[in-house]
Amino acid sequence: MNILDQFLGACRAYGNYLWKEITFQTNPWYVNYFFYLIALSLLVWVIEIAFPWRKDQKVFRKDFWLDTWYMFFNFFVFKLIFFAGLAKITSTSFAKLLNGDTQVVSLLELRTLPYWLQVVIFFLAMDFIQWCVHNLLHRVPFLWNFHKVHHSVEEMGYAAHLRYHWMETVLYEPAKYMILLLIGGFAPSSVFVVYYINIAIGHFNHANINLDYGPLRYILNNPRMHIWHHAKELPPTHTKGMNFGISLSVWDYIFRTNYMPKDGRDIQLGFPDMKKFPSSFLGQIIYPINKKK
Repeated sequence: MNILDQFLGACRAYGNYLWKEITFQTNPWYVNYFFYLIALSLLVWVIEIAFPWRKDQKVFRKDFWLDTWYMFFNFFVFKLIFFAGLAKITSTSFAKLLNGDTQVVSLLELRTLPYWLQVVIFFLAMDFIQWCVHNLLHRVPFLWNFHKVHHSVEEMGYAAHLRYHWMETVLYEPAKYMILLLIGGFAPSSVFVVYYINIAIGHFNHANINLDYGPLRYILNNPRMHIWHHAKELPPTHTKGMNFGISLSVWDYIFRTNYMPKDGRDIQLGFPDMKKFPSSFLGQIIYPINKKK
């Protein structure tokens, strides 16, 4: 099978799987990202409406529908038209490189550990590698041009979580795949559990909700901390950004990239040259290419 056939076959397979999700045919039933995302989004949105942190922010905040489209595009449309095929080609290439044995480089076997410990280790490994990638998105100018899409949010809400350029998926997913190679023997369902937890935490971190978690804020990322990550004006001590944690804040405290000087409820969000940044979906998608030119 040539590369094009692999690509198209993987896209068709994902399309069939997505249709099963939409028509409630997934097995097991809980592996249904489509309706999980919808249910989670509605739940967090209702909490935002009932207990808003920024009380003057509208229910349909600025770019609400743009962010909603980003959610479905990045999670489903992009995978259908491109990423499922790319992932198949990448995984096949890795398998050939390792002579078909994807476990040959495993550094840690989890199969003998209790299930809950497998989930914890997998969650920590995934979150740390994402923290590293997120850090690079801010420190490498070429990557920052793509990451600007996420930082173009001017009013925070749950859907802002998934406003990002599709190129970020291309960067994050291979890093996650390496974790799958390096850590072997974990229960497959742990992948779904960690995935669900990450999406939920990300939604709450971007929501218009006043959550602090008390002492747990030094471990878990939270809206009061994450809003500073989106601050328009960066402090002299953190010129490349701060609070890079995805689900956990502990990495920022360990590597001293944490920053939360006061209540950031009403700070300006974005970046200095926001006026030059496109407001449309298509404009934001092609922005990094135009910027390079």
